[in-house]
Amino acid sequence: MSDAVSVMNGASFSGAVRVQDAGLRGMITLRGDLGSAKMAKAVKSAIGLTLPDLRGIKSGKNGGVAWMSPDELMLFCSYAEAPLLVTKLETALAGEHFLALNVSDARASFTLSGVGVREVIAKGSPADISVQALLPGEIRRSRLGQVAVAFWLTDAQTIELVCFRSVGAFVYKWLCVAAAEGSLPEYL
Repeated sequence: MSDAVSVMNGASFSGAVRVQDAGLRGMITLRGDLGSAKMAKAVKSAIGLTLPDLRGIKSGKNGGVAWMSPDELMLFCSYAEAPLLVTKLETALAGEHFLALNVSDARASFTLSGVGVREVIAKGSPADISVQALLPGEIRRSRLGQVAVAFWLTDAQTIELVCFRSVGAFVYKWLCVAAAEGSLPEYL
């Protein structure tokens, strides 16, 4: 069996902002009743965090949890830990109507850092990512061009972005072009 590698195998680009393949990341799609006490307890047990608010994302020492839709969360953890967390969630949610699926190998993630990260994303996303509309701790599911992505600020100058692995190379190249030196309109 081959070793797992991220979609761009650690590639990085430095332009107006830095674009970095974030490497292998454990990601678990968890669908079910987000109002269920059993769901909240299972997530807390798995990664040590409470459920996020609408369009919220939280992170802690054991991972992260993001609100993806009214019945869906994305849990983040180390890549190696994802299969074990799925098993843990399945045990904790026995008797509930839910889906816990390790999607780590089906996703790619990138980190953008620098003063112009909002402008790079704004070049291809219809989401309002102005300082007033997107704060650290909030996640957006949107598009980058015609490709589905989710992104969030970890601080004022860092954006994390997740997409399907099948379009990961395209997204990386798109981000690099959008982050080219001297290409930011300095509007946001």
